[in-house]
Amino acid sequence: MGETFSQFWKVSDPKERDGKSSLHKKSAGEEEVTNYGTINGGDSSASCVPCAGSRGCITCPTCQGTGRIPREQEKQLVALIPYGDQRLKPRRTKLYVCLAVTICLLTSSLIIFFLFPRSVAVQPAGLNASSIAFNFTTATINLNMTNMLNVTNNNFYPVTVIQLDIEVLHLSLVIGKTTRKSMLNIGPLHSGQIYYTVSSHIQDNNTYNICTWVKIKVHNVLLHIQGTLTCSYLCHSEQLSFENYQYVDCRGNATLPRPP
Repeated sequence: MGETFSQFWKVSDPKERDGKSSLHKKSAGEEEVTNYGTINGGDSSASCVPCAGSRGCITCPTCQGTGRIPREQEKQLVALIPYGDQRLKPRRTKLYVCLAVTICLLTSSLIIFFLFPRSVAVQPAGLNASSIAFNFTTATINLNMTNMLNVTNNNFYPVTVIQLDIEVLHLSLVIGKTTRKSMLNIGPLHSGQIYYTVSSHIQDNNTYNICTWVKIKVHNVLLHIQGTLTCSYLCHSEQLSFENYQYVDCRGNATLPRPP
């Protein structure tokens, strides 16, 4: 009996050692799984551990309900979306991009078309009225004339006329000047008229004889009118120059104003 028991003890001894080694391997595997399932780089405080009660815990979406984590660590989880998910493939992307590009190009083209500065046309419209006076002592002609000026706005926004400067020349000599502070507002694609009066003094014997000699039927004086019109639009000021040659009847009577 003693020999049999000793043999049984010897036989069972390797089995026990195998069982102990398998238990040791199982514990190492469980430790490896536990470390693999941790959060924040192996932090044991964030791993899936069983909870005593169900109120303070939620089902872990990572392990599909096989473990639980504390509720305050819910925001630390990361949801993984499959590569073939439809949410990663938005529909009609090309259509939206083309539509956005088309709207931007159309808006830019309209802004450029309507805000692009166009010319403001200034055209002298001629003489409106004039009056002549002679000074026989100094052989001087005093000429007061009122002229018209047409201003055309070719822009799609209003234009304001700020100032008008006029010079009248006779035989290359300045005989009259005037400056008018005009606040004329001209609407988009509209025209306006400006009336200005210039007082001139001609001191030339030949011109005086032409205007006062009765035997001459034509009493005309050629005047050269130069002007500068200052207008403002879109917070920008611009000066427009114009000139005109005009014949004025210098007889004793006055030229009546033209009907508007």
